[in-house]
Amino acid sequence: MIRRLLIALVLVTLVVALPTVAQPAQPAASRATTPADARQATASQMPPELQGVGFEQRLGESLPLDARFTDESGVAVTLGEYFDDRPVVLALVYYDCPMLCGLVLNGMASSLKAVELTPGEDFEIVVLSIDPGETPEMAMEAKTSTVERYGKADTAGGWHFLTGEEEEIRRVADAAGFTYRYDSRTDLYVHAGGLLLATADGRAARYFYGVEYPPRDVRLGLVEASDNRIGSPVDRVLLFCFQYDPSTGKYSAAVLNLIRAGGFLTLLVLGLLIGRMILRERRQRPRSDNTAKSNLGTA
Repeated sequence: MIRRLLIALVLVTLVVALPTVAQPAQPAASRATTPADARQATASQMPPELQGVGFEQRLGESLPLDARFTDESGVAVTLGEYFDDRPVVLALVYYDCPMLCGLVLNGMASSLKAVELTPGEDFEIVVLSIDPGETPEMAMEAKTSTVERYGKADTAGGWHFLTGEEEEIRRVADAAGFTYRYDSRTDLYVHAGGLLLATADGRAARYFYGVEYPPRDVRLGLVEASDNRIGSPVDRVLLFCFQYDPSTGKYSAAVLNLIRAGGFLTLLVLGLLIGRMILRERRQRPRSDNTAKSNLGTA
């Protein structure tokens, strides 16, 4: 009875989750014959709120190392100051983001914590705000909380949280393939989540999408980037940051992604439960058969 109930729950979850999951997957873009076809196909699948927003892999593209910013201490810097002879982990976020950006920074800190390389010695970390209205004070607050999560205060010198003017921010974002837009209705930025690893000479080397980054892959990417090697393209599964719109009654893309993830997790848990029950039944059958045969022999 319980087994039948679990199977029914799986079927219900499939009916509810699969139509939703199918919307962002759309493999047609990955099968497009040219990059232009892929971009056009992907754009046609996006809801209107996310048109023109993404994180495209521009492997080998040079970042504008002369772009000028202000660091968390209020000191004027250029992007090139952080490259020198080490690779760079670059995150494009904004510090007052209520949703995705905090997850990106937390995921970055958690992943790097498991990597046997040291910020400030083996690589540098640059976090750039896409909001030109944000201040060094906000950058310092974000840096403090992120380094605390990383758990190694003595590496703070390898973490750099920057703010800057719109034109300079756009130069870096465009070179990185990071497109975003400001939504005046919500006073928030619509953007995707992920990280870019750049080589020591300032070229895009590897991309990581979402909010969780496998430490093994990150370490490999840093080692490659330290030798100025460019990695291979990866499957792009984007998480977008956008707010619930009460005027339309639609959930944001970020919430929908969480719902989809929850659906898959539910399926996984139910599948494991059913598998255990099936194995238990199979193990009990021989014992039941032997008991029955023993009773018959006795009789």
